Amino acid sequence: MKLKPKAILFDLDGVLVDSFDAWLAALNDALKIFNHHGITKDEFIDKYWGHDLFDNLEKMNLTYEVGETCNNFYKNHIEKIKIYPDTKNILVKLNMYRKGVITNTPKDSATQVLKQFDIYRYFELVLTSDDVKISKPNPEIVIKSCKLLNLKPTEVILIGDTRSDVKAGKAAGCKVIGVNVDADYSIKNISELTNLIFFKNNV
Repeated sequence: MKLKPKAILFDLDGVLVDSFDAWLAALNDALKIFNHHGITKDEFIDKYWGHDLFDNLEKMNLTYEVGETCNNFYKNHIEKIKIYPDTKNILVKLNMYRKGVITNTPKDSATQVLKQFDIYRYFELVLTSDDVKISKPNPEIVIKSCKLLNLKPTEVILIGDTRSDVKAGKAAGCKVIGVNVDADYSIKNISELTNLIFFKNNV
């Protein structure tokens, strides 16, 4: 039996779009401004990717101002972001489901990315770190999204690509599909959702 949720919540970075290079560049730009050493791609993946920016800065013993600067610089690297080849096709196939985006990316940047790739229109709601007190892996953003959709978390599937997403979804009570990360179900990219979720043209 394929899954047939009442709504699907998507993380943005690493699920719908590849924004890794943009975030790494923005963070290193900010570190340079404040006379700190930059970090390597491997270090970024190992220690920081998928977590709230300001939690990352706390781990690095850096100030809030570095985070604000990083968020501002992110907009300068939008051209480094790429939409995954199957994203639009999957969103169209999922037209029978209510959908939302939940991301630790700031609201203005997330909205800009979604509109740039013409996928904003597919989502009933977009919640970001600006909409909650504590970002993922805290489940607040998932719980708030479910409340706005007037659904129980058990009726919703969360799709994410990091341990942070999985922890948030599981803590809220959602089933979680992990993109290249262990979860209730795991896939390599969102094109494989056709194997898990019920579509009108398959059973």
